Amino acid sequence: MKHTFLLCLFFFCTTAVFAQKVETEQYNIPILTHKATNHLIRVRIIKTDDNPSILKSLNISFKGTSDIKEIESVAFYAEKNEHELDPEQKWAETSKVRPKTSLTTNLTLDKDTVIGWISIKLSDQTDLSHRIAANIISATFSTQKRTVKPTCLSLSSLNTHRIGVAVRLHGQDGVCGSRIPGLVTTNNGTLIAVFAMRNHSYIDLANDIDIGITRSFDKGKTWQPVQKIIDMGTYGGLPEKFNGVDDPSILVDRQTGEIFVMGLWMHGVIDPNSGEWVEGLTESSEVWNHQWNPNGSKPGYGLNQSSQVLMVKSNDDGATWSKPQNMTRQLKKEEWCLFSPCPGSGITLNDGTLVFPTQGRENDGTSFSTITWSKDHGQSWHTANPAFHNTIECSVVQLSNSSLMLNMREKGNRGRHADCHNGRVVAVSNDLGQTWTSHPTSFSALIEPTCMASLYKPEKQNNTKPILLFFNPNSTLYRHNHTLKVSFDDGETWPSIFWKNLDEWIGNGYSCITTVDDHTIGILFEGSQADLQYMQLSMDEILTPEYRTMGTLQVK
Repeated sequence: MKHTFLLCLFFFCTTAVFAQKVETEQYNIPILTHKATNHLIRVRIIKTDDNPSILKSLNISFKGTSDIKEIESVAFYAEKNEHELDPEQKWAETSKVRPKTSLTTNLTLDKDTVIGWISIKLSDQTDLSHRIAANIISATFSTQKRTVKPTCLSLSSLNTHRIGVAVRLHGQDGVCGSRIPGLVTTNNGTLIAVFAMRNHSYIDLANDIDIGITRSFDKGKTWQPVQKIIDMGTYGGLPEKFNGVDDPSILVDRQTGEIFVMGLWMHGVIDPNSGEWVEGLTESSEVWNHQWNPNGSKPGYGLNQSSQVLMVKSNDDGATWSKPQNMTRQLKKEEWCLFSPCPGSGITLNDGTLVFPTQGRENDGTSFSTITWSKDHGQSWHTANPAFHNTIECSVVQLSNSSLMLNMREKGNRGRHADCHNGRVVAVSNDLGQTWTSHPTSFSALIEPTCMASLYKPEKQNNTKPILLFFNPNSTLYRHNHTLKVSFDDGETWPSIFWKNLDEWIGNGYSCITTVDDHTIGILFEGSQADLQYMQLSMDEILTPEYRTMGTLQVK
């Protein structure tokens, strides 16, 4: 019988320093550029007697760091909440960063246990393929000094951190929160990230939400100021919080270069109890409903009946965008309660057909996943038949035999915490979604905590055999362990030896993958360290199990 052991990679070191004991922990979380603080090393100082003591310095080794010059400063902060540093309580800082760096402080140990965080700030020009390695090697107190000798519970050289980019931080630009990422690479090589700008509240629709984009011209290292591309304002005389647009999805036509973005618009709100559209809404109105609730969106096409699907286009690499076009009557069946884009991105098929993953609710309220396609470069669009019911957000790829695979979030997985009973739903179609066949891996191969996930086929591959990539919170319980998986056989198997855990802490979990260049893929996801964080992996790392030096290892 085979047994699988999960080695959750944190680092725990301890030493006695006469009257003090110092413990340190490191976690598999990325260090981000464009961010003032980063959780690098958690430090716990424990007094072992009642005598007063003062921490004078912490001495840190950065041996193994790719380029020490990319670290602009090192600081020591108090811990505010568990695993959260307090940016308002800084105990020490230095910009003189060397392979062995000393943080001088005068911290009085007035508690039995004092907990803080070593934090670093990176240059915005940091190479995203580099790594940060750090260990506390000694601590100096007011009366004595003793070298910390770490005994880590991990394999050697695993005390390194990947580097990413904080594309959107909580509260950035006055926006409460940024969610629901989509990511594409244009034909010109520009990266475009699309997302929902939740302006005053973090909640879903109904809410004041606009669709924004940011572009990168240097393969994700830096990102341009945000452009709002869908903002319905006070349409119909209603406040902005009753004209929100959410769930963006983005697609590049590989033949023409035109870029499409779809979003879901909720104009006004339907009373959750009566099922009637609420008249006379004002800024102070407290009524709220969600489009996926039983009365959130109803059959019909009218603005006071159903949520609407909007589309905008760009013909200049995302620099400017068209006015929103209402696509509801073209895409939605009148009897459906709801039709919506799926967060993430669409694809261009080998024959030039454009395909968006989409979702909706039947007239009885049952949810479904499907696709929407165009054979005339977006002049007209058609929605396929439901691939599966009780599913919602989905991702689509074209397999080696030209069929389409749809990977779906299954609502019933919520509460199925045993791996053997939890799994994403997968279906395949050979006729653009007119008919669907359940895939053998449905409900089994890819676990989830009921969350959006990304299925992706790299558009440019430097290997001879096509691969599929899958990214989601690899858990049945929480949206943590954000993990990239690879399949070499069109999704039949996902060998655990190739899994890469990019962020073990909890985030909102939505994601999107793109091909950056022939040798690199990029992932934009709702991780633990930023609303939207961007990370890159080389194809060599993805395809070589020897690179499994990060995250959760599967040991047979």
